[in-house]
Amino acid sequence: MSFLRINRQERILRITLNRPDKRNALTTAICHELVDTVEGVQDDADIGSILIDAEGRAFCAGMDLDEAIADKAQDSIAIHERLFSLGRTSRKPIVACIAGPALGGGLGLVAQAHVAVAAQGALFGLTEIRTGLWPFLVYRCVEAAIGSRRALELSLTGRLFSTQEGLTWGLLHQVAPAFEVEDRAEAVAREVSRASPEAVRLGIACVHGSRGKSWEEAGKLAATLREACAGGPDFTEGVAAFHEQREPHWPSMPAGTYVEAPEPPPTQ
Repeated sequence: MSFLRINRQERILRITLNRPDKRNALTTAICHELVDTVEGVQDDADIGSILIDAEGRAFCAGMDLDEAIADKAQDSIAIHERLFSLGRTSRKPIVACIAGPALGGGLGLVAQAHVAVAAQGALFGLTEIRTGLWPFLVYRCVEAAIGSRRALELSLTGRLFSTQEGLTWGLLHQVAPAFEVEDRAEAVAREVSRASPEAVRLGIACVHGSRGKSWEEAGKLAATLREACAGGPDFTEGVAAFHEQREPHWPSMPAGTYVEAPEPPPTQ
């Protein structure tokens, strides 16, 4: 039985955690399906962005404790390593829509997203310490999002924090009223999926490839990728569209998948 609901909406792949009775807790099987789904569309030119949201009142309560206490550590460790590295390995932008609590591994899903949009009143936390565990595999992506001292404090205390704190620390990019958060996240995913696929591909390659390199090495990589991007047909089309004051039609976007810009709201 699958606990994910997967839909394609224009150029958006929408993945919905669908285990509301268990607060969308992550079993090993769910982690495998989620990772396989994201990794499976990396070369799909028809997908421009990935939107992850959840059914029910909670975004994700973290790992399934009943499963975690069983002797399945090695398999869960391996898949968690892949899951919480998706933000560093996915060539498709990942947008997270958080309408409820995101704890432990749920916070890891938020931290590894490229853009995170949360509802006012949602709560977050690294609560593993309360059950005699440490957030070993989630820690790195949370640390990358909010900094080492803050991640350490949250890991030690297990305390919950608010959307406003998450916004201030850089974990979240937007906070919206609960009734609006889904529309706001969809708008972000839609906007990202309308961007030049080639520019997004090369840009994310630059971000991933620069990590761990010296300033000089990262600069050389950026220069190489910039030359490739500026010399491609998408940039030519983008400049032409800018001068002609129209929406660009990217050559790197497959025919039939172009997403029209939404109509501006009528003036009063």
